[in-house]
Amino acid sequence: MWVPNLPVAILTGITAGAGALCLFKDVYGGVAFDKNVSAEGKTVIVTGATSGIGKEAVWEFAKRGAKVFMACRDMTKCEEARRDVVLGTNNKYVYCRPCDLASATSIREFVARFKSEEPYVNILVNNAGVMEPPQGVTKEGFETTLGTNHFGHFLLTELLLDTLKKSTPSRVIIVTCSAHQKGKIHKEDLNMSHKYDPVAAYNQSKLANVLFARELGRRMLDCDVAVTAVDPGFTDTELTRHMAMMKSVTRFVVYPLFWPVMKKARTGAQTVLHAALQPELQNSKGDYYVDMKKTTPSELAQDYELAQWLWRVSEKWTKVDEHKALLAKPLAA
Repeated sequence: MWVPNLPVAILTGITAGAGALCLFKDVYGGVAFDKNVSAEGKTVIVTGATSGIGKEAVWEFAKRGAKVFMACRDMTKCEEARRDVVLGTNNKYVYCRPCDLASATSIREFVARFKSEEPYVNILVNNAGVMEPPQGVTKEGFETTLGTNHFGHFLLTELLLDTLKKSTPSRVIIVTCSAHQKGKIHKEDLNMSHKYDPVAAYNQSKLANVLFARELGRRMLDCDVAVTAVDPGFTDTELTRHMAMMKSVTRFVVYPLFWPVMKKARTGAQTVLHAALQPELQNSKGDYYVDMKKTTPSELAQDYELAQWLWRVSEKWTKVDEHKALLAKPLAA
């Protein structure tokens, strides 16, 4: 009786299974945004652009002809990512600029430099974020997750709003996720200093993102600045690096289980491209999109009074008016 070569059969089965798994992953990830939509002539800012969705969004914008500014904390990583993008897209108009969203001074200095170099900004992508970092605070004393994911982007957007209005039609994209559905705004303790919970802190920050988008959209009703909150879906990025399960031996069990249903970063970035370039979305005023489909956010995310309360608190805590006044001062000779 003929006996097959078992090692070869097993290897063939594993290879076929891996191929099928990769094919499933690509199909599960969804369709790509229309490659024929150009970004030529547009100036784009992307925060958190050294890896993951941010880097892939920069790549996509650059490939479509945009001038792109990578607003990042780590300039070494930024220059490495920039080199990859420039070589891969043949677009030399990609720039690294320091911008630490955990520092109001860094944000203001980024805006001051940008405005001294560029008269317009057509697309602002508020993408950077942290998830379950060790308990801590930003330079201004905000809880790290809320400070980075919400307050930093709030201040950045506010300081660029005059340029965005001057650049119309322009757009603001705010990257959030389904975690906002479990989020609660802890009005009595936004910093969660009395009872810190890293998961609750992250959920709060993602809810804050959607509330910010909706209130900013409402405030932009009288001008041609579109505002869209996007959920890229379950994407394989470095965002989870601080999670306890991803820093231990558990990672080698958990990651393979979730890998098949995790989108590639470039696939997740398509939601950003869609919000930034799809012509019909120029009318978006705080709409929420999941996988390029308009979706209804959580009930709390639709609470306009809560959104207005958060806006007022954000203005006060980030000292927006003070930073605007400093920006308005003429540069020293």
